Parts: sequence; C-alpha cells; structure tokens
Amino acid sequence: MPELKRLHAGHAPAVLAFELANRAYFAALVRDRGDDFFDKFTERYRALLAEQEAGICAFYVLVAEDGSVLGRFNLYDLENGTAELGYRVAQHVADRGVATATVRELCRLAAARHGLHTLRAGTSRENVASQRVLIKAGFVLVEPADLDGESGPWYQRDLVLQG
Repeated sequence: MPELKRLHAGHAPAVLAFELANRAYFAALVRDRGDDFFDKFTERYRALLAEQEAGICAFYVLVAEDGSVLGRFNLYDLENGTAELGYRVAQHVADRGVATATVRELCRLAAARHGLHTLRAGTSRENVASQRVLIKAGFVLVEPADLDGESGPWYQRDLVLQG
C-alpha cells in the first residue's frame, strides 16, 4: 500500500528517478523543468529541504512498497493559515484515483499537522485531469490563474468547513 511521507534527504534518489522516468509525460501537461533542473538536482533538493525546515513549505512523496516514488504532493508558501498545493503523479498510476485520494489525505494533514485552513491550487486550462482531481478532492473554482504567463483556473478548499 503506498504511503504519503514527508520529504527527507533519503528520498533524493527515488525523487530524481521519478522525475526522469516521467519527464516527457509531465512536459505534455505542464511546462518542462528543463535540463538545468536535472543538472542541479542535488542543490535544488537541498534547497527544498531547507525551505521545509524553515516552515516555508511542506513537501511530501507518495512512496510505493518497493520504495519508488509514485507522486509528489507539495504545500507552498505556508502563511497565515493558507498554502498553495502542487502535485504530480507517475504516468503508470495516473487515472486510477491515486492523485485524488492523496490530495484528500494531504488536505487532512494540512489542517492537522500544519494548522492550515485554506488551500489553493492553479492548473493550466488544458490540464482537465488535474481540475477533476481538485474538484473530487473538495476544491471549488474561485478565479482565473496566471501560471507562468498562461491563464488557467484557480481552485480553493476551505479545510475548516470541509474537514
């Protein structure tokens, strides 16, 4: 059974393998991270852990029984009880309810562990699968988003009212 775990230094090899194995799949859905992301992965990973340690962000990985990463689920810019949600799942588990179930679990953790009351998430207009995940996980459409120069919808979930 896959388990949602707080990101730590020991996850680095599995996270890199996940990103490399799914690079083309992700690039078809969102802007590609570029070669620089992979060339400087170790430094970027250390920076993520430092942000997490500082309480700015909270990063999670969905880990399979064999230790491989099935998905990344992140809370960005934790401030005043709110945060932005970002996530990506491996192509081989997409369209199987994995993202929806894990986003729901992360919403529970966001309230219980991080004291958050509101999560927001933006998607590209073309990423209909991600929009469906958010709606199934209790998010509602609130406004258009500007994601790296592209417009798309913003969704929000009130964790206090929806548990």
